[in-house]
Amino acid sequence: MHIDLTGKTALVSASTAGIGLATAIGLAGAGATVILNGRSDDAIERARAAVLAQVPGARLRGVAADLATAEGAAALFKAEPQVDILVNNAGMYGPQDFFEIDDATWDRFFQMNVMSGVRLARHYLKGMLERDWGRVVFISSESGLNIPADMIHYGMTKTAQLAISRGLAKLAAGSGVTVNAVLPGPTLSEGVRAMLEDTAKAAHVSVEEAATTFVRTHRPSSILGRAASVDEVANMIVYVCSPQASATTGAALRVDGGVVDTIA
Repeated sequence: MHIDLTGKTALVSASTAGIGLATAIGLAGAGATVILNGRSDDAIERARAAVLAQVPGARLRGVAADLATAEGAAALFKAEPQVDILVNNAGMYGPQDFFEIDDATWDRFFQMNVMSGVRLARHYLKGMLERDWGRVVFISSESGLNIPADMIHYGMTKTAQLAISRGLAKLAAGSGVTVNAVLPGPTLSEGVRAMLEDTAKAAHVSVEEAATTFVRTHRPSSILGRAASVDEVANMIVYVCSPQASATTGAALRVDGGVVDTIA
């Protein structure tokens, strides 16, 4: 299958590392002009160099903006008023005892994981509908279905993304615009690597081995039995953004290695 996104402009929020950066590389490799986003110009420049190393000649732009705030979203809209593809990847996570999660933390997670995507979809979806072509993808998580007891606040935001993406797909019914959610499972991103480094050192194993132990211990329903790579997740995202995925909308597409124990 050859995915050709030549002539399309794609925005990937939080695309300076992890799944977001891998997605930016994949979309650029398919010919799209990619708008990189991060919180600083330095982070964007590092991401630009990483994309160009994989896709020489890639067409790239960048906007530094904190999308957890309305002001940051407004700055992005001013710089990039129109896109054909929107990948809502911005998010945060972290385990915490439910009884220790204060209101400010609940709100911080909600603003970053939920409202960032709401603001971007509210702005960009109208233009897609007017042009009768577009792709909106929310990067949710298997934790939106399997709410983790040690990250209830995170799981809540990922479930909310599923509700929003499904509702927006219905809003775009009958058009050439699709809206979907992609649900990664345990993924060996930079953030997860950093989280597992101390564990790996203490056990005298590699981070990859520590990740496999984590999956088998804390996600025992995993069929894959290991963490996915960011590229494996990005492959699904790029496909959903493609013309070939024109009949896929309103879907929650799992790249979870089978962690969610269901056949539906």
